[in-house]
Amino acid sequence: MNQLPRRLLYFGYYLRRMDWAQLDKFMTHVEQKCGLSRAAQWRRVFHDSLRFNISILEWYQFRFFELVDAEKSRWAGTGTMYEFQRRVNPTSAREVLNDKRKFYKAYRQFFRHALYDRDELAADPTKVRDLLSRNERLVFKDATGNCGASIVIRESSELDPATMVDQMKATGHDMVESFVQQHDDLNALSPSGVNTVRVFTLLDDAGNYSVLGCRLRISVDSPVDNLAAGNLAAPIDDGTGVVNGAGVYSDITRDPETVHPVTGVPIEGFRIPYWSETLKLVEKASRLHPENRSIGWDVVITPEGPGLIEGNHDWCKLVWQLPVRQGLMARLRAS
Repeated sequence: MNQLPRRLLYFGYYLRRMDWAQLDKFMTHVEQKCGLSRAAQWRRVFHDSLRFNISILEWYQFRFFELVDAEKSRWAGTGTMYEFQRRVNPTSAREVLNDKRKFYKAYRQFFRHALYDRDELAADPTKVRDLLSRNERLVFKDATGNCGASIVIRESSELDPATMVDQMKATGHDMVESFVQQHDDLNALSPSGVNTVRVFTLLDDAGNYSVLGCRLRISVDSPVDNLAAGNLAAPIDDGTGVVNGAGVYSDITRDPETVHPVTGVPIEGFRIPYWSETLKLVEKASRLHPENRSIGWDVVITPEGPGLIEGNHDWCKLVWQLPVRQGLMARLRAS
């Protein structure tokens, strides 16, 4: 089947969704580093996007300007991931992952913190008073948001139980959860935000379970830990739970970090607490709703053990591949 028409449509989508400031920054970097003019870069970007099914920015993030074609073919880009995830996570089954309220209700047994949706708080004001009486930080979210863009963190002492629900309506937040206390080791690494473990899992056609990779997402003077917000991701050895590589940014102009740039705590060699418990939790969660076969799980490590934050059907190919500095397409083909 001729894939060209579909990939041309993808290219148009990448142009419509482009972060032009980011692209300008990357182009300037490659021009200075490799001596490639912008016109030459555009020619190569267009050619490789159609041939290798990647987005425009991924041409830079995957460092295609340094690779030969055999190496380029190993990377899974946006187009490839869209097609893979649509196949293994059917649209009809995704709602339990798309809506954080439904996710919490379906996977409540794996959580270590409380979560409420706006409607249940409006129906029972005593829950609002009880929540605020705990004197904790609260995290307000959009139930279908992603990349931390809609997250607001407030001290409960700043909030009025009589008006909190109305404030949530005004800001578009339809859920609130208690702030998660992370393990002391992770807090020492980076206290600005909760640093989560991302575990990528797969159930094949026969129902056999496997882990596609594990990464530690590390906040850098940020309340969230997403790569898209300028933070780090580092590889974790699946067998030991030890970080076995530097933390990387999605910004190609920034070098990898072997120690945290703010706290100075080593990233390489960092040992994730409760590792065996984390792997057991994720496998059990993966089998609970097997109609979604490949999920990127976000796990928080608390002083008492691991707990789920969320599961992503459209998990990020950058967090998966950039920390190990190699394309992992072969792992998708094996599914």
